[in-house]
Amino acid sequence: MATVYEPFKLSDFEVQRAQIKPLISSLRFANTLIDMVFYDVTAFQRAMKLDGLDVTIHGPCDFCAQFARALQEVDLSALANPEGAIVIVDASTTPHIQCFFDVSEFLRAKDGVSRIDSISVSGVGSSALGSAALAWNVSRAMGKPVAGIVPGYGLADVVQQALGGFLGFGIFTYWMKQPLQNTLAVLLPGAASVGRSLVATVPGAKTAPTEAPVFQHGSGSSDVLHSVLKHTDHIRTLVGHSKGALVIENAIAHLEEEKLSRLRVLTFACSIAEQPAVGEYEQFLGTIDALGLLGSVGNRPEHAVPTWHSTNTEMPFTMHVATLAQP
Repeated sequence: MATVYEPFKLSDFEVQRAQIKPLISSLRFANTLIDMVFYDVTAFQRAMKLDGLDVTIHGPCDFCAQFARALQEVDLSALANPEGAIVIVDASTTPHIQCFFDVSEFLRAKDGVSRIDSISVSGVGSSALGSAALAWNVSRAMGKPVAGIVPGYGLADVVQQALGGFLGFGIFTYWMKQPLQNTLAVLLPGAASVGRSLVATVPGAKTAPTEAPVFQHGSGSSDVLHSVLKHTDHIRTLVGHSKGALVIENAIAHLEEEKLSRLRVLTFACSIAEQPAVGEYEQFLGTIDALGLLGSVGNRPEHAVPTWHSTNTEMPFTMHVATLAQP
């Protein structure tokens, strides 16, 4: 009796979502440790404890933990979750943190985007802890709630950082992320969907023929920010640190001039090209910040300050965002 061989399918060789997510989450958890150097995490945790709230951090296997609780602790266990989120941080009112995992819900909820007129973006790949700490500093400076975008973290981010180096030329390879994500979405759709849950909820989100999400403005964070700005008229201030400044640059590139004219853009540790239509730019670049100088690619800031790349006020020669971002 003859044996019948069925033709193989490329999908049989695909790395599956269940296989790749633990790796991505472990790398995201490592980013959390790096965030403790570059963001004001210690001061943020201390401030929370003064209000009787403990910021808890669990390992990368704890995917089901709630991001923020209005009880006796603020649970940032989701910092190992690579999917991304939008957090509203209010430095003046407990429980301080509110979280959204769906952009459409954030846009329509009464306690969502209508609460804020300022958005902060931390460096691409940063964890929930770093994003919350940056938004906390901006909220202190503004005296009102601020929305922080927690970047999604997927295979395209891993490849980009591996090619460019986490603390060096990664900023230069930022432009590679959209082609990488598009390629992965075709070749490895299951794995390419890891870390992209937030961007998949953007109204009008784009997908590949495989239904895996792809980017429209260079990165998932840029897509999220662009959508929020497109669907609202009351956002006035955008704050970006490091690669977060590049997120802002891409997100506002194709907005109407009327929206741009209302914006005040503040960047820290990375200077971006300034669009004439934007109402105001305030860019801060450290004179001893080699990484920021590399990422700025010759763009000149309004302010040169004697700092390096970090915003952690517990360390010397760092940017004090809560002071510099004051109106």
